[in-house]
Amino acid sequence: MNDLTQCVLTPEVSTAGFDPLGVGVHRASTIVFKDAAAYAARGDRGHQGYSYGLYGTPTTRTLEAKLTSLERGAWTFLAPSGQAANALAILPFVAAGDHVLMVDTAYPPMRDLAESDLRRLGVDVEFFDPLSPEDVARKMKANTRLVWCESPGSTTMEIMDLPTVAAIAHQAGALVGVDNTWATPLNFKPLLHGADIVTEGLTKFVSGHSDVLMGSITVKDSALIQPVRALIGRMGIGVSPDDASLVLRGFETLGVRLRHSESIALEFARKMAEHPLVSQVLHPALETFPGHAVWKRDFLGSSGVFSITVAEAAAGQVSAALDAFRLFAIGASWGGTRSLVAPMSIGRFRSATSWTGSDLILRLSIGLEDREELWADVERFLKALQERHAEANNLSPKAAVRHG
Repeated sequence: MNDLTQCVLTPEVSTAGFDPLGVGVHRASTIVFKDAAAYAARGDRGHQGYSYGLYGTPTTRTLEAKLTSLERGAWTFLAPSGQAANALAILPFVAAGDHVLMVDTAYPPMRDLAESDLRRLGVDVEFFDPLSPEDVARKMKANTRLVWCESPGSTTMEIMDLPTVAAIAHQAGALVGVDNTWATPLNFKPLLHGADIVTEGLTKFVSGHSDVLMGSITVKDSALIQPVRALIGRMGIGVSPDDASLVLRGFETLGVRLRHSESIALEFARKMAEHPLVSQVLHPALETFPGHAVWKRDFLGSSGVFSITVAEAAAGQVSAALDAFRLFAIGASWGGTRSLVAPMSIGRFRSATSWTGSDLILRLSIGLEDREELWADVERFLKALQERHAEANNLSPKAAVRHG
């Protein structure tokens, strides 16, 4: 055989006895077939077979299988980001003239998708109160095709009574989808509580290292597989096996990372609730938090992400006080090894409900740094906030706390 040909062809090497713990990275666009008949019948392989790299490789299938098992579903699809997964979970099941109900506390890009794209495509969209199954029942219509949920709510952490909402939706013949990124499948399993579709932002806790974007869609019933698969194929959406391997690697430490962050987050939430300049701590595992009883009933644990609001009188000093942080980084996303803080504004993302607290909300994500050093960093921020509040109002630091 000519050298040029040998450069192109790949010799077959035995894999007998090679049994590594890590998952191999299988890169492919073209999948070859043993003969013309096999190629002609490639469609018969179905969603579990291999026909083209866009539809999966052994690497991506391994990640899908792990998620399917943890979610207690029928099949999982991967998407390039959590928001891509959310969009792909809705679009196959709605058409012009249909009606969609979306929780008022959904991830803001989902609200934007609903108000910009679904409406443009002729889909009627309404938003509902996450704390009111009665609101869902009132707004259900004969043409409601899907009820979209997120629990806890984005940033403000409202907990939905998912089993009740799902029962209402199913009675009217609608599907129920849930964005489960905050909890991950380790802390909440929506498919066991009535959901038909669950999405995860694997970018966050599951990958766990702030260096990869990915999302997942898991369906409860096999009848939902083909609509999602077909849309993904038509839109040409796939994920890199290299990225999937990074998520698989992060997955292995998810349990210990999540429990570590959960423990510190709850401890910090309790401490911050006692500070005079902190007006609210939004964490569903706090016994005083509205919806705590539902969280305790349905969830298996909490998360490393929670939010706070500060006293209105001190809100103007938050931006400058954030610069006092030395360990917490200021940035979007969460769930990685590094602790993050992000100022959020949610007032314009509410329509079925009204947010009565401060429109400036600080979202904190606890990483893997030392507990005592992290708390010292929080104290630096709170001290800076107190000092800047005092300076702005010509008060002593102690008086500033009382004034706040």
